[in-house]
Amino acid sequence: MKKEIAVFLTAIMFFTRIPCPKNIDHSPEILAKSSRYFSLVGIIVGAFGALVFYVAEFLFNDAISILLSMAGTIWITGAFHEDGFADVCDGFGGGWTKEKILTIMKDSRVGTYGIVGLGLLLAIKYQALSEFDIYNCIVAIIAGHAISRFAATTLIYTEPYVQDINKSKVKPSAIGIQLKDVIISGIFAIIPLIFFFNIYVFLAFIPVMISKYMLAKYFHKWIGGHTGDCAGATQQVSEVVFYLSLLIIL
Repeated sequence: MKKEIAVFLTAIMFFTRIPCPKNIDHSPEILAKSSRYFSLVGIIVGAFGALVFYVAEFLFNDAISILLSMAGTIWITGAFHEDGFADVCDGFGGGWTKEKILTIMKDSRVGTYGIVGLGLLLAIKYQALSEFDIYNCIVAIIAGHAISRFAATTLIYTEPYVQDINKSKVKPSAIGIQLKDVIISGIFAIIPLIFFFNIYVFLAFIPVMISKYMLAKYFHKWIGGHTGDCAGATQQVSEVVFYLSLLIIL
């Protein structure tokens, strides 16, 4: 049990700002095992965002509450996935070879593609959440963060990890994950959907996984697999696709 708790806390430490015991690390081996909890981390992050939204509703209108909720999830994750999405926009937008793409994505600076892409993504996310009533918005935030992290988990599982061109600066990544870890992550991703009390919301999985497949195919074409930034971008895109799919279904 202690070992499993350590694996879970590894996922918490790597993907959030939540304090963890000092003996927890994010070695590639432990991080690979922690992939089974990626969707659970999404539930925790989403629950924090939903709590911010719910409390803000007593003080502000829906628009401000949603923006504060988005700010809350960005804060608790340290903009981890948003940064990956911006890097992917810059890398694939400005690079035309594998080496160039990887070089641009490694650059800590954000370029025009990243700024425009992230701005549009956040705007769509905000507008989509604005269309839900309060209850469905709360559940959507939690479910969106969980399902999108499951999509990122499947990307890591299906696509090979691409080494950084500077191997001395390889970032930790959950490589070598097993099918059972993906299944467990999938179970956690499904749980929030139950609270919509509408069986049709499960259909939202289809466009989410289609978008993940298309992203994986695109990444594979240009760099031969995935990087941590690619997984972050997949999470962000999948979250938005999920919200838009819910709007159509509900």
